[in-house]
Amino acid sequence: MEKYIGLDLGTTTLGVATSDALGFVHGLETFRFPKEAYGQARKYVHDLVAKTGIKNIVIGLPINMDGSQGFRAESSKRFKEDLEKEDPSLKIELVDERLTTVSAQKTLRELNVSSRNQKQSVDRLAACEILDFYLRMKGR
Repeated sequence: MEKYIGLDLGTTTLGVATSDALGFVHGLETFRFPKEAYGQARKYVHDLVAKTGIKNIVIGLPINMDGSQGFRAESSKRFKEDLEKEDPSLKIELVDERLTTVSAQKTLRELNVSSRNQKQSVDRLAACEILDFYLRMKGR
């Protein structure tokens, strides 16, 4: 099975997850960058691709509950396009990420993770949920 990188893009954080050859999803980390310094986040992704050799990327697309797309969705689309321009060999897909952060927060609360630790873990866990959803959707 092909390996994937899952990303949950925020304005100052990038939640990162990977899948292994068996399709299991693992939270990697939350990369922090200055507000809207997406160039630093893209550099991080390119470095991760170089380090892991994984060229399949899934980025969460924040769609509003009514199905509309706002500023955050446009940021994710631009991030994808910029990554592809910088490295055309990447295979990048956007996936609806509605409620993944809410679900991640609920999971962390159920596990009795402290509020402080929740803030450090929620983006990484949301990236896991985005990637897991994508893999299940594709039947992998």
